[in-house]
Amino acid sequence: MRRLIVSTFLTLDGVMQAPGGPGEDDSGGFTHGGWSVNYWDEKMGEVMDQAMSPPFDLVLGRKTYDIFAAHWPHAPEEAGGKPLNDATKYVASRGRPTLAWQNSVLIEGDVAEGVAALKQGHGPELQVHGSGNLVQTLLRHNLVDEFRLWVFPVVIGSGKRLFSDGAVPAGLKLVDTKVSTTGVLMGTYEPAGELVTGTFGLE
Repeated sequence: MRRLIVSTFLTLDGVMQAPGGPGEDDSGGFTHGGWSVNYWDEKMGEVMDQAMSPPFDLVLGRKTYDIFAAHWPHAPEEAGGKPLNDATKYVASRGRPTLAWQNSVLIEGDVAEGVAALKQGHGPELQVHGSGNLVQTLLRHNLVDEFRLWVFPVVIGSGKRLFSDGAVPAGLKLVDTKVSTTGVLMGTYEPAGELVTGTFGLE
């Protein structure tokens, strides 16, 4: 069985929209694209290189696929393009787009069923980057095995969130953590079952 890993950049208030630059995703009138860029340091590069070193395939929503496909096929190998170009890209889309990036495959039919079938097959781990709408579907169907969440010390106030309204309550277990010199918290979490509540016994 293949593990499915969601890797996401987040603000302190949980926004995941357009971390990489203005115009990356301005839907909903979002005007803060590029909020992650000025926090990048050597430590974050090392952690990213480690995550991209083992074999992996990608599961991407259509918007993230288009962003990646416009950049990575033309990026030099030393800039990190090779593992992304070599990976099989499984794409969730409501339409039937032309997928010109090498090794790209459209997920046919129901997305949740398609991803569940991918997980049951053989191959390397499945990584999801960005793809906010797709992630909501994966969360609703309990298909995520690991979260790699990079929380940046910024607050935006509006935008697409990883855990949006209607997220299923659940517990998570922190299995690894690192901190950049710029204050970015890089945490790895695994699902830990249902949310357990309690009381401190205060009257």
